[in-house]
Order: sequence, then C-alpha cells, then structure tokens
Amino acid sequence: MEQTATAFELPNDIVPLVPMRNVVLFPHVLMPIAVGRPKSVAALEQVLHRDSPIGILLQRDASIDDPGMDALCTIGTLAKIVRHVTDADKLYHAVCQGIVRFRIEEFIGGYPFLAARISRIEEPAQPVTTQTEALAVQLRERASEFMSLVPGLPAELGHALQSTRAPAQLADITASLLDAEISEKQMLLEMIDIDARLQKVLQILSHRIEVLRLSKEISERTKEQMEDRERKFLLREQMKAIQKELGEGEDNEQEIRQLNEAITQAGMPAEIETGVRKELQRLQRMASASSEYSMLHTYLEWMTDLPWQLPADVPIDLHAARQILEADHFGLERVKQRIIEFLAVQKLKPQGRAPILCFVGPPGVGKTSLGQSIARALQRAFVRVSLGGVHDEAEMRGHRRTYIGALPGNIIQGIRKAGARNCVMMLDEVDKLSASLHGDPSAALLEILDPEQNATFRDNYLGVPFDLSRVIFIATANVLDHVSPPVRDRMEIIDLPGYTQEEKLQIAQRYLIQRQREANGLQAGQCTLTIEALNKIIGEYTREAGLRQLEREIGRVMRHAALCIADNPQLQVHADADDLEAILGPAKYEHEVAARTSLPGVATGLAWTPVGGDILFIEATKVNGKGKLILTGQLGDVMKESAQAALTLVKALASGLSIPASIFETVDIHLHIPAGAIPKDGPSAGVAMFIALASLFTDRPVSNEVAMTGEISLRGLVLPVGGIKEKVLAAQRAGIKMVLLPARNQKDLRDVPEAVRSALTIIPLETVDDAVKAALTLNRGNI
Repeated sequence: MEQTATAFELPNDIVPLVPMRNVVLFPHVLMPIAVGRPKSVAALEQVLHRDSPIGILLQRDASIDDPGMDALCTIGTLAKIVRHVTDADKLYHAVCQGIVRFRIEEFIGGYPFLAARISRIEEPAQPVTTQTEALAVQLRERASEFMSLVPGLPAELGHALQSTRAPAQLADITASLLDAEISEKQMLLEMIDIDARLQKVLQILSHRIEVLRLSKEISERTKEQMEDRERKFLLREQMKAIQKELGEGEDNEQEIRQLNEAITQAGMPAEIETGVRKELQRLQRMASASSEYSMLHTYLEWMTDLPWQLPADVPIDLHAARQILEADHFGLERVKQRIIEFLAVQKLKPQGRAPILCFVGPPGVGKTSLGQSIARALQRAFVRVSLGGVHDEAEMRGHRRTYIGALPGNIIQGIRKAGARNCVMMLDEVDKLSASLHGDPSAALLEILDPEQNATFRDNYLGVPFDLSRVIFIATANVLDHVSPPVRDRMEIIDLPGYTQEEKLQIAQRYLIQRQREANGLQAGQCTLTIEALNKIIGEYTREAGLRQLEREIGRVMRHAALCIADNPQLQVHADADDLEAILGPAKYEHEVAARTSLPGVATGLAWTPVGGDILFIEATKVNGKGKLILTGQLGDVMKESAQAALTLVKALASGLSIPASIFETVDIHLHIPAGAIPKDGPSAGVAMFIALASLFTDRPVSNEVAMTGEISLRGLVLPVGGIKEKVLAAQRAGIKMVLLPARNQKDLRDVPEAVRSALTIIPLETVDDAVKAALTLNRGNI
C-alpha cells in the first residue's frame, strides 16, 4: 500500500489508537477490521510504515463520528497488522491479531491520529491451580458443545480450542466466539484475574448453549407438526417458548399495546371491561397466524370502537329548530308542529325516553330529510339504517362469533358509524322487513324499539349489553299494513300523505331548481323555468304524491340547458311551457276523465296506493246472456266481493232507478277495471262500482267532473274508508271538480290543505241515493 502520511518517531510506550464501533478484539485472536475515519486511517498508516503495533479500543458511544479521549474505554488490545488492502472508496480493510491487553496511562496530543502512553497488562505469572485447570477443562468441553450447536463455524476453530492449553488464551478465544452484548465482551477484556475471567466466560457460554439447545429441541419437535404454510408461525413459537423457558419477558407487540390503550380510553362499564381484558389476554397467548387470532382481534376492535361513553348534552334551541324545519321543508305544518313538540319535551327532560316516531307516506315526500332535520336541530350525529330486504334476524341482532366473517347487527354497526351513543338513527323502510328460515327481523326490532328493554340490548356478536336508551329512533314506511302489530304498537305514526300542486310548485321554486342547477354545473341565471313551465311539468309530466319524478324532469331541463351552454358559454336558457315538448317530449299524462266518462257505464273512483292517491276508472257493459257477472282487471278478493254487493244493490233498487227487473235475466254484466297489470284490492270502490252499474242500466252517463270513494252495504249505506287526504289530492291533480265522500269521513278533511278544499266541491254521502243524485246526469233522450 502506498504510504501517504508522514511517519512519526514515537517512543515505545506511545502507540497510535484506532477506536472501534461495537468491536472488541481479544489477545491471541485474529479479527478483520474496516477503517475509514481520517484519524484512524492516519494511525493505520503510521503503524504500517513503522511496522509497530496499534491499539484497538472500544468506543463507548457508537453514534459519535469523531470520538475524543473521554469517549474511549481505557483498556484495549495491542494488535499487529497481519494483512491489509484498500478498496475503491479509500476504505482500509485490515486483519489484526491481538497481542496483549493494555491500559491507557495518558493521552498524547499533537499527532494527526489518536495516540496515548500505555502500559501493557501481561497475564499473571503464577502456577496453574487445580481450580483454574478444572475451569479450563469445563470451558473447553462447553466450547466444543457450543460449536456443535452453531452451524457454519470453521473446523479450524475447534482444533485451535482443543490445542490451546493456556487457560487465559482459551478464555480469550472462547469469548471472541460468543454473540454476547458488546458491553459484556468489554467487561471480559477488562477482567485480569484468570479464574474470574474463566468463570464469567463459562457462565455466558452456558447460557447461550441452553438457548441454542432449547431452540434446537423446539425446532425438531415442531418441524414434524407444522406444514410449509406455517413456517412463520414456527419461528414465532420458538421465540415464545425460549422466552418462557428462560424467563426473558419482552414488551407486548405493538397491536396488543394499542388495543390495551384503546380499552382504557373506551370508557366501558367495569364488568364489560373486565371481560374484554380477559379476551385480550387470550389474544396475547395466540399465534397471530391462526384464524381465531384474526376473529378475536376484530372483536376487540369492535368493542373499543363503540361509543360507550355518553357525550355531553347540547342545549336545544327551539327557535333555531323551527328555522331549520322551515328552511328544509315547505308545508307539512302538522308534521313540523309534532316535531317541535318532540324537541320541546327533549329540552325539558333530556334524560327521558323519547318516543319512536314513524313517518308513513309514499316515496319522495321527505321522510328521510325530516329525520336529518331533527338531527340538525338536536346537533347530534345522524345515521341511516336501511331495513329494505332484510330477512335474517342476525342482520338486526348480530351473528354469533362462531365462524369467520361474523359481524354485529345493523343497529350496532350504525352506532359505530355515528360515533355517538345519543345519535339520531333512522330505520328506513321498516315495512320492507320479511321473515324467513333465518328468523323474523321484526321480532328483534321489538327489543330495539321498546324503551323498557333497549337499555340492555344484547347483540349476539358483542355478547354484552349495550345501552340504546339515548338513541333517538325514527322509522319510515310506505305502508303500515306490512308492519307487524307489535312493532307498530311501539311507534307513534305520523302520516305524510303527499303534496298539492301548489306545494309542489313552491318546493320546486325553493329547492329543486337550485339543487338540479348545481348538480348539472350551471350558475344562477344560466337556466330559468317559468311558473307556467313548472305547472305543466307537474300536471302533464308527473303523477305522484312525492317529488322524485318532478326533480328528475327538472334535471332533464337542466341537462338540456347544460348542453346548450357548453357550446355557447354566453347563452342564457329560458324554459317556458311551450318549450317543454321539445325538451321532455310529449306529455306523459293527460286529463282523460271527460273522455273516459262520456258514455254510460263508466265511473271514476278514488284509490289509495303505496305511492299516494290515484284515480280509478270502472267500466261496465252488458251483453246478451243469462245474468252472469264477469269481473276483469286483476281484482283482489275484497274488490270482487264489492262488485257482487254493488250488483245486488242495483237489483234491489231497480224500481227506484226505473230499471226493468226482467233485464237482469237476459244480459250478462261485464265489470272491468283497466290497468290490469296492477293488482287492485280494497272495499273503497264500492260506491264507484254501484254508480257505474246504475249508469249502465239507466243509460245515464256519469258527470265527468265527479269522482267518488266509499264502501257500500247491502242496505245502501255508504261506509267510511281510509286514505281520504291522498284520494282528495289525487282528484285535484286529475282535474276533478266534485268529490263524493262518505259522510263519516268528513272529519278527515281537516288534513286536506285549505287551498285544495276550496277548489273542490265535497259532497257527503249517507246512502247510495245521495251518490245517484250527485253523479248521474239526465240522459239527453229524457230531456
């Protein structure tokens, strides 16, 4: 190697020093070292030039790049450079052979390398005692055993150990083989007494042999039981078994610590926390590769994620709540008043049990948005749980933790999603629950909705009670007929029948146009709809109780405007009633009442459907026959019975209606209700069927401005029916001017908006005679 440093003449007791990171060199031992720091390189070049020994010292702190005198150990090993090479990075690699221990007496400055005045520590010149010889023999045997347990050690080391007779040299060579801590090796280097050094090396060696032997036994025992896919598990089991046998406890894994902290912060009740911590202890003893470990870990995550603690109650501002309801919803005055009453009770008694409100009405009338408004007014989290199509009880009460993939029920999942135990939870489509082989979900819903029971609701997955008493449940349904009576008994029913034409117009102007304008990327003023256009969309392109189809049609107009503006950004689209046909196509609905009722035998009935009220045309005709009644139109059993009763009543009142009694024996009567693909059932078409038959046999057409509803009896009485508001709204949408209702249903008219009542003539019916007088016009031939 080319010598680039200036050689210094050093006294014999002054040697250059090379500090080493995590390396301890023992006398009589060959060891490779790598030198790259400038001072260490200078020291190495000095000893190579002078062919003198070098001092190898352990650096106390391995992170220091330029250690000073106080950062070095005071006892090191004097070594001779046996071989050296230099790589391309100017890093020196040398093989050193330890000669003797030395102690630093004084650090000497003034050199480009570390140097110190030293004193050699020779091995004590004393005869070998019996104890020393016994320790050496024991160490030699244990060293041979150690080498047999460590694969990959060269055989020359074994021959060197067996041929070494000096106890001190044997201790140093054995110490260099150990994979002990660097502090332990430095301690062995600083031990001058031979017997103490032999004992310490023998102690460390015995400990390592026990570890290696136990590791080998575990490896041989588990290798026969484990398959290839479980090799990682083998390594973890070996580690755990070794730690258990040696009593070497280590810190828990990171995820165990995280779960433990999460359990502490979750605020669970004391008895529940005790059970959860037992499960955590089970998790610590499991192998992470096992399937049960994953299941238990998921369970503990669920338990710690649930909001066990109750948040602080936020004061309820009734004035702000009214403003929120008015801003979010137009109309629905009775519904808003009931919600304000509900909030007032919550304000006066926050700890009280809130009633379960159930909003019932056709799609698109704002049931879900009302629940969101309640949550905003209460300043609580809102979560929606869809129950449509749920047919498994476990979906409500949770799956038992007996198989992979088990999860809590929808209620607990909603609580976790909301993150609060006092959230507002909307149980959407509660009427769509259905029983199956897996149980009846509505039965599980009984406990959830019962204020006396839900404080200790028990989910099968959690296995512990969870308090639902502070959750505000709000249910929605389209039809109450499909809700089981026990569930219905636990809820307060609030009807949302639908909107009038004027209400739809106001809602469209206030909410729908702006929402669809923003949804289609338009700015204010780029697209406007006139009142005439909106009225035409409502009347001729939609026929619904809610607002969804209306919003879709407005969205179609906005998309048409977006297409025009994309080509010409300066354009402003103004949609009027005359423009709708070009944008939306021909009108989908027309007022066909007059055309359908221009002939005798046709009457207009009013029907209730799950999506709101609708008009129902009933057609009757007679053909030659023998008095048989033919019914078509996919009628249910109740409606078939109403048709039979209507025909019997017409026969009974034939003389009063000037109908020859003999005609019933010579003709067959065909009663048909169009739209045959739609199932129809219910008693409320009895009056309409009677009037259709009376019109047919008296040859007098029914007034085209009249629609009717009501159930009839064989005595001619008109009995009350349900869904009056929906039916009246349907009549108003269809352009009807006069509505015939059972007299006993007049009390239900208070739910009908005043604007609708003033636009219609309401005729109360006590008997079918009242219906005949109001509905049948005189035949022109009899004028």
